Amino acid sequence: MKDLVMQLSALSGVSSWEDEVRDFLCAEAAPYAQDVRTDALGNLIVLKKGKKAAENKLLLCAHMDEVGLMVRHITDEGYLKFDTVGTIDRRVLLGKPVLIGAARLPGVIGLKAYHLVSRGEEKKVPKLDDYYIDIGAKNREEAEKLVSLGDVAVFTTQPELFGDGLLKGKALDDRLGCAVLLTLLKEELPMDCTFIFTAQEEVGTRGAFGAAFSVTPELALVVEGTTAADLPDTEPHQQVCALGKGAVLTFMDRGSITDRGLFERLRALAEENRIPWQLKQFVSGSNDASAIQRTKAGVRTAVLSVPVRYVHTPASVACISDLDAVLALARALIHDVAKEV
Repeated sequence: MKDLVMQLSALSGVSSWEDEVRDFLCAEAAPYAQDVRTDALGNLIVLKKGKKAAENKLLLCAHMDEVGLMVRHITDEGYLKFDTVGTIDRRVLLGKPVLIGAARLPGVIGLKAYHLVSRGEEKKVPKLDDYYIDIGAKNREEAEKLVSLGDVAVFTTQPELFGDGLLKGKALDDRLGCAVLLTLLKEELPMDCTFIFTAQEEVGTRGAFGAAFSVTPELALVVEGTTAADLPDTEPHQQVCALGKGAVLTFMDRGSITDRGLFERLRALAEENRIPWQLKQFVSGSNDASAIQRTKAGVRTAVLSVPVRYVHTPASVACISDLDAVLALARALIHDVAKEV
């Protein structure tokens, strides 16, 4: 599955511009699915028939989009001022290469020259308005021939394996989840399942709300990449989770509280099948579960995550064994739910 993750990581899919990711997933899923459609918000909704009929019993969800930048102004000197699409730590921006617009115009994120920075400025994180993208244009007129206001820029990082079973790349949140769902979709399943690859999760779980409303599942499993802070000088209770320790089960985050029955079910399945697992030990972040859970009369929802270091940066890091654990536990849940059908 690592090769699939690397393929997905290399694709561009800033929120609301998920076309490249969606086209890839659609082409891969279509031969194994009974129905594939794209809704008004750009969600890819796939129905996979299994041995038992249970069309709306279980929904599996992963989001396609990634954080990025949007051009909002072109200076007289030809530099691009931008805003973020989704949440990005401003500390990681300086010097990062990006690709802009459909033409994938190369650029580099710049900031005031270091020799002009005051001692006071050294102690502060630069404001977003201080940054710009350098595309090599001589002036505004030249830049306007290449870029339009509203164009989005995506980080450019070559995904690769490194260390002991680790993988680095951009957008691992949530191309890891997309890889898990696509892998399951290609398998012979014990029951009908609906797979949703959502749009615009990074800007407020907008896609998931509409998609879940149209499907109206009884149960939902959101497969995510979640923050791992197993880093130097970080207290154990602040690490959230750690690479190499297995799938992450969430009892609560800033957007939702996991259905207690599904939480215990996942925990029991992990123990029974000897699948490595860990608890998310810090209440932070949110994901598509927050939207799915509140759909219509409510949906019993759980979250299953892969630990990811440096989420929402140009290069995040995950462990292949954790990804395998998430796949195994999601598969175990499908087979367990099928017993009820």
